[in-house]
Amino acid sequence: MPGLIRGVARTAAIAGTATAVSNRVSRRQAGRWADEQQAQEPQYAAPPPQQYAAPPAAAPAADMDSKLDQLRELAELKAAGVLTELEFEQQKARILTG
Repeated sequence: MPGLIRGVARTAAIAGTATAVSNRVSRRQAGRWADEQQAQEPQYAAPPPQQYAAPPAAAPAADMDSKLDQLRELAELKAAGVLTELEFEQQKARILTG
């Protein structure tokens, strides 16, 4: 039973991190597109950026295995080009201090 709970907690933590990263990337990309559109067509007012709801907080990772799994996931996202170095460092700090 503890193995099942640990697996569920690990999955929830990874899913929460992935959701937060995905939302951040979406917001950043939407901002870039808005900036490009505004630069191309300065006579038109750009619509206000959409506000996204904050993702639900992931359950805190209590054990080192869960933190290591989250860090591996972040490293994969960084290697794939989804995360910048700054975003990677911020998320890493959040995981290690949380």
